[in-house]
Amino acid sequence: MNEDILQYIWNYKKFRSFDFISTDGRVIEILEFGEWNKNSGPDFLFAKIKIDDIIFAGNIEIHTKASDWFFHNHSGNPEFGNLILHAVYINDCDIPELEQHNIPTLELKSYIDEELIQKHQNLKAEHSFIACEELFDKNKIPLFFEETVLLKKLEAKSQIFQESLSNNQNNYEAVLFQNLVYTFGLKVNAEIFLQMAESLDFSVIQKIKQNHVHLEALFFGICGFLDHPSDEKMQVWKREFDFLKVKFNLSDFKIHPKFSKLRPPNFPTIRLSQLANLYHSQPNLFSKIIEAKTIEDLYNIFKNVKACEYWDNRFNFGKISTVEGKKYLSQDFIDLIIINTILPMKYFYHKNHNPEIVDVIFDFYKQMKPEKNSVLDEWKQLGMKFENALETQAFLYQYKLFCNHKKCLNCSVGFQLLKT
Repeated sequence: MNEDILQYIWNYKKFRSFDFISTDGRVIEILEFGEWNKNSGPDFLFAKIKIDDIIFAGNIEIHTKASDWFFHNHSGNPEFGNLILHAVYINDCDIPELEQHNIPTLELKSYIDEELIQKHQNLKAEHSFIACEELFDKNKIPLFFEETVLLKKLEAKSQIFQESLSNNQNNYEAVLFQNLVYTFGLKVNAEIFLQMAESLDFSVIQKIKQNHVHLEALFFGICGFLDHPSDEKMQVWKREFDFLKVKFNLSDFKIHPKFSKLRPPNFPTIRLSQLANLYHSQPNLFSKIIEAKTIEDLYNIFKNVKACEYWDNRFNFGKISTVEGKKYLSQDFIDLIIINTILPMKYFYHKNHNPEIVDVIFDFYKQMKPEKNSVLDEWKQLGMKFENALETQAFLYQYKLFCNHKKCLNCSVGFQLLKT
């Protein structure tokens, strides 16, 4: 038994029964099992449970034994400050810290089928990129496959943008800000950065964007980075953040970005400074993006964005680095922003009154170089060759939407292979 198996079972809800009872006898109703977190911090984020007719929202930690709480040094860790449930295979001891905060413990052993554990171990021992790996033939890919799949992705993103637009009183600039912040967070900090963006009234960004220091102070302060300033620059940021808190009546809400599994150039400190510089240097950012006619127009918006001088010889607060130099947005990161946020936003904004926007957006993607990652490497092993970002985006989304969930009968390629 290990935590990976328990997390798998929790994520896919593979239980004999859902009549959960805590170790202290309380009925626990799991309303939302949460999002599986593969990075540091609690194992499942944004979960919801119901106990005694009260709904709790927060995070869930999974352990093989309750005592692992101590062995993993979770006590006092702020990342576990919003915990609502401790789920364990065996409850071998009490955790005073959790009892003090009235956080229930759920012992899972009686709810899990032992055969399932063995089957899961057998499945994990096998490796297959896609279900049709042995049958795959690139010559069976339908005509206009890439365009069709990419359009599905753009429509899916549009639905997300539409919901965000409704939540932001039809303010397109606020929607852009929130999605840019999400992208700047990369995979590790995307959801955490988004929480920060959604906690702010975008009017605050509009009012202070002429002052680069204010923008940085706002972002760093919400992250809790300025609570204990260790140098003069941090003291300046803290003073400005304290001023902004009073001026705009900001809440005490704090987020805790992660540094683990990130290369130093992707540290949240660097990305937030670059984000502040972007909004300071591009006061009409949304208009420029929407009006851009060429891929060069979009590249010009981002090519000079950099972290402030404080970060020329640092990656984290108060720590001098031996690696020095201006920290500009890399070309690969700019491509990531344009592919995942800017082009979907342009499509969303124009699609209802410009029927030709689809071809325009496709042309943008075709002018961008193909992406590189492990999923695309697997496609290449099956004989695929990619010439541009339209093709890579299509096959990445195809894998995410169909292959990863083995929806072969709903896949146009799978349909062709099965028909053959």
